[in-house]
Amino acid sequence: MKKLSRVYFWFVMAFLYMPIGVLIFFSFNQSKSRSVFTGFTLDWYRKLFSNNVILNSLRTTLIIAVISTIFAVIIGTAAAIGINSMNKWMRGMIMNVTYLPIINPEIVTGVSLMLLFVFMKNKIGIPIQFGYPTLILAHITFNIPYVILNVLPKLRQMDRFVYEAALDLGCTPFQAFWKVVLPEISPGVVSGFLMAFTYSLDDFIISYFNSGATSQTLPITIYSMTRRKVSPEINALSTIIFAVVIAVLVIYNIMDARKEKHTKRKAGAESL
Repeated sequence: MKKLSRVYFWFVMAFLYMPIGVLIFFSFNQSKSRSVFTGFTLDWYRKLFSNNVILNSLRTTLIIAVISTIFAVIIGTAAAIGINSMNKWMRGMIMNVTYLPIINPEIVTGVSLMLLFVFMKNKIGIPIQFGYPTLILAHITFNIPYVILNVLPKLRQMDRFVYEAALDLGCTPFQAFWKVVLPEISPGVVSGFLMAFTYSLDDFIISYFNSGATSQTLPITIYSMTRRKVSPEINALSTIIFAVVIAVLVIYNIMDARKEKHTKRKAGAESL
């Protein structure tokens, strides 16, 4: 049984990571072939940094991801604090509404946002142009629920009397939030930030309906390339992005483990 479970585990791992392994392998291929390895080269990585189309799309994607994630974290954290202070009935109803954008098919969200922006421009008279403004607003919209769902569990784990104790000791509401509440919920805020940033980088469908002619994100650019043939430069770029994501996850886990170890040591020293 133990041997079977190991086989099953490695089968699942292979199923998950073999496509990425193939992509990384062929990013070092001399030819453009996706089935025959003709020799090792770093040329596609060199050419990647001189391809203006890909670099402009990457810059657009990063700008939108950073701005939308910052706003989504601020709005989502504030919303989570508000939801946590509600009574049970109201909290349950709001949470069901929060789940809807996640469960809802992305194509519905993308089309509905596009129609909303057209309505705002043509009927209300708000001079909004398709491009950075619509992309940032769309990404903030679908990122907020992920932040709420990461921050809310940390608020539930926190002792609700800590905030009141800080107020009794002379803190203003902002000081109590900044010095007491925020450190307690910071792991959830960081998780929400990373998840929102990743989804923003990865999103294609919603971005496709809300982008302008001069603000193509990287997934849209890659999709347009698939109509012809995907350049090996995309393999190189995907490999770099995967390496950065892995590095961020490793650093975050190391910092989290050190923080937990420090907390346990502090708790052990106080109990003596």
